[in-house]
Amino acid sequence: MLTTNDVAKVYDTILSIPGMNDTVKIDLRISRKNVLLLNHVIERGLVLKDDEKNDGLLSNVPEENLVELKSIAGQYLEKAGLIELKEKLNELGKGK
Repeated sequence: MLTTNDVAKVYDTILSIPGMNDTVKIDLRISRKNVLLLNHVIERGLVLKDDEKNDGLLSNVPEENLVELKSIAGQYLEKAGLIELKEKLNELGKGK
């Protein structure tokens, strides 16, 4: 069985393969519900607690890649016209 460190090394190796920084065009057709869920999953995955920062795959990913991923999630929200809805849902969630 692979340790977390071994998995991180494999992931880092995959990210180093020539051509991994090339841009690709993806025609993604998904429901607005799934856009909202995808955005939430991406944002939640990028919010790391201090004790989790040194563990897992994200610890080896450059900060610029994480920022780009968050930007992509925001772009999908914008294209789906869901920014205002997400903000209102966040406000409701804070009221708990």
